[in-house]
Amino acid sequence: MDKIAVINDYPYHVRVVGEGNPTWVFFHGFMGSYAEFEQIDPQGTRVYIDLLGFGNQAPVVADAPRFSAENQVKDLVALFDLFDLHDIRLVGYSMGARLALAFAMMQPAYVAHLYLESGTAGLADIDVRQARVAADAEKAQRIETAGMAKFVADWEQLPLFASQQRLSLTQQQLMHEQRVNQTAANVANSLRYFGTGTMPNYWDDLATLLVPVTLITGENDQKFDRLNADMATQLPNVRRVIVPGAGHNVHFENGAAVVAALQAEV
Repeated sequence: MDKIAVINDYPYHVRVVGEGNPTWVFFHGFMGSYAEFEQIDPQGTRVYIDLLGFGNQAPVVADAPRFSAENQVKDLVALFDLFDLHDIRLVGYSMGARLALAFAMMQPAYVAHLYLESGTAGLADIDVRQARVAADAEKAQRIETAGMAKFVADWEQLPLFASQQRLSLTQQQLMHEQRVNQTAANVANSLRYFGTGTMPNYWDDLATLLVPVTLITGENDQKFDRLNADMATQLPNVRRVIVPGAGHNVHFENGAAVVAALQAEV
C-alpha cells in the first residue's frame, strides 16, 4: 500500500507492506529512496519511507533548515502518529542510520529496537567537525553548479563504495538511477544541514540510550567497523553484526544477511 502523507506541507511517500507484529520502519541512505530497502523483508509490518527531500524527483524543500536533525525528527513524530506507529523496530542505513539514532535519542519512547547499518554518532572533535562542514558545503555548491550527473559520477568512485563494483551491472544501474534522479537542491541542502558535521554529536550521550541497539557493518568497510566498535563500548545494550564480504551498503550487497540480523532479535 502506497500513501502520500502530507506533514507540514511536505508530501512524504510511504509504502506499507505486510501485517502484524513487529512493526519495522526503514530509513534509507543519502541519495536513496524507500525502494532501496524493499528487498529487506523481515516478518511483520514493514514501513518504507522516502525521507525529507529524497526519492525520485522529490519536490524542492523550500525551507532548507528543515533538513536539520531536530526538524526532521519533528516531521517523523507527526508521521508516526499519523500512521499510529509505536513500539517500532527502527532500521537506518548510513545517513538514515544517523537520523534513526537522532530519532531514538530525542524520542526513545517510540523505539523498541534500533538497528544502525553503517552508522556513526557524529564527529566528536570540533576541528574535524568544522572541516567536514566546510567539505560538505563545497560538495553542495558543486551539486548546484555541476549538476547531479557529475556529482553522482564522482560519488560512485569513492573508495567507500568500491565493493559495489562486484555487484551485477543491473544492480549497479539501479543504484545509479536512484542517485542521479534525486532533486539537486534537496541533496545540496541535506549536506548543509544534516551532514555528518552538522548533525548533533552523540558520542557523549550514547551511554544514556537505553533502547536495545544492533550495529551492522560490512567486514570490508574498515572505517565504519572501527566507528561501530567504538560505539559499542559506549552503548549499554548493544549487539554487533559484521557481515562477511560486504562493504558500506550491507543491505544492498548482502540483503539476506541483514534480514537474518534483524530477525535474530525478534
